[in-house]
Amino acid sequence: MATDNIIHFWRKNAKVPGSIQPLLFLLYSIQPVYGAQHPPLDPRIHRTFPKDSPKGNNLKSKKASSFHEFARSTNDAWDIDDEDDEDFLAPSHPSSLPPTLLSTHQVPPLPLQQPRDTTREPDTGPADRLAPPTAEGCLQQKEDTDCGQINGRVVVKSSSEALLNTNTVRSTLQKQQSLPVRPIIPLVARISDQNSSGAPIMTVRDKSRLDKFKYLLSCPNTDLEELRKHSWSGIPREVRPITWRLLSGYLPANMERRDLVLKRKRDEYFGFIEQYYHSRTDETYKDTYRQIHIDIPRTNPLIPLFQQPAVQEVFERILFIWAIRHPASGYVQGINDLVTPFFVVFLSEFVEEDVENFDVASLPLDTQRNIEADSFWCMTKLLDGIQDNYTFAQPGIQNNVKALEELVSRIDEDIHNYFKRYEVEYLQFAFRWMNNLLMRELPLRCTIRLWDTYQAEQEGFSHFHLYVCAAFLIEWRKEILSMVDFQGLLMLLQNLPTIHWGNEEVGLLLAEAYRLKYMFADAPNHYKR
Repeated sequence: MATDNIIHFWRKNAKVPGSIQPLLFLLYSIQPVYGAQHPPLDPRIHRTFPKDSPKGNNLKSKKASSFHEFARSTNDAWDIDDEDDEDFLAPSHPSSLPPTLLSTHQVPPLPLQQPRDTTREPDTGPADRLAPPTAEGCLQQKEDTDCGQINGRVVVKSSSEALLNTNTVRSTLQKQQSLPVRPIIPLVARISDQNSSGAPIMTVRDKSRLDKFKYLLSCPNTDLEELRKHSWSGIPREVRPITWRLLSGYLPANMERRDLVLKRKRDEYFGFIEQYYHSRTDETYKDTYRQIHIDIPRTNPLIPLFQQPAVQEVFERILFIWAIRHPASGYVQGINDLVTPFFVVFLSEFVEEDVENFDVASLPLDTQRNIEADSFWCMTKLLDGIQDNYTFAQPGIQNNVKALEELVSRIDEDIHNYFKRYEVEYLQFAFRWMNNLLMRELPLRCTIRLWDTYQAEQEGFSHFHLYVCAAFLIEWRKEILSMVDFQGLLMLLQNLPTIHWGNEEVGLLLAEAYRLKYMFADAPNHYKR
């Protein structure tokens, strides 16, 4: 009966702007769920909801039973509001982004301060293992997830706010009084897993692992296979930048050649800037530049670091240069997210404190340029291995989603049949998992830890990611089987509650993914029905 009332509410409010419909659905759902980048709504903060339609509205209340019916009442996260981007080709500098572009995510205003999360104790550092990963070994990988207060304030107003009057707000507040009070979860948890301003004292095991990394990195010729074995269980923050450069293939193993290669590649990147970047307003690249210009404000909109004009200019240059140098695919939505882990890791090399609120413009210009160039080349190396994901029709993603469906049908038939019962297609939720490498599902600090293993694993981004997605889906088995309708399943799968995840959860996820890979990767008869 409650579900019918919810659907009836949607039917009566058919003219509600699509950008706030998902927020309304979350607020009025019986069992709300929250993802890493979609934290909970607090009735004391969020007050921009439309009032009920007149009582004379006699539209029938009918539960949507298919994806197409559901899609007609909500907009996907990828939908674009183009009406405020007509002047994107203005000759102004990219730093002067139109304010309306910052409202793409339609994030309601945040409080001035977020309370400290005291639900988790600081964890110890990652464990040292040279053997193939196991669940027991991965349990040693933990993270200090004690979240500090946000210094800055990210306020992004909804485009529909101007349409609401005082009576609407009063009506909404009356409704909210009947809702249960939910705790305010910090919107931005700490990015780094080892932070000098708040990390626990380094243990003997942590010190030993760090010394092993430093020894390998100081050798005249770094043993990359040995470095991968150490990196699988997580890379210490102090050596992560240089380790990522080596494992991605950006830097050579020979120490004597590294400085020369770095200088040459950085100069080459800024040569591309001088050669191509001025053409961003040309007719040939108008659509590419326009899409990049729209997507950049969407990149981690709740983290103040990525709302800085200097950072957005960096991302715009990186994405545009990559797009015109890879015409087979060009720029595709989702590639913008893949820059962020590299940028944060290379920035942390020069920042002692937490980087979430760090002013990048305060760094020396040469340092900013080096971070930008290294982020470009490492992202390029990553995309070289998964470019089929972004070519026409994105065949790589289509194949991976199909492989995920077949794999889940073998490892958990109950979930597979449950999806079939409620007409849930894997493409409806797993497309984003493959397109963004789970970056929309996990906090950024977890993504960085996950990529430690992806860098260490052979074909980590292209092949091992499939088993990580399967393990990630099975992780929510209980929650999935508790849903009783199509909408509930879709909302759960698109907003999984991972905001408090840390190294321990990621370690267990990777251990399960390794187990699945060990069982199914070389067993095609077990892989298919």
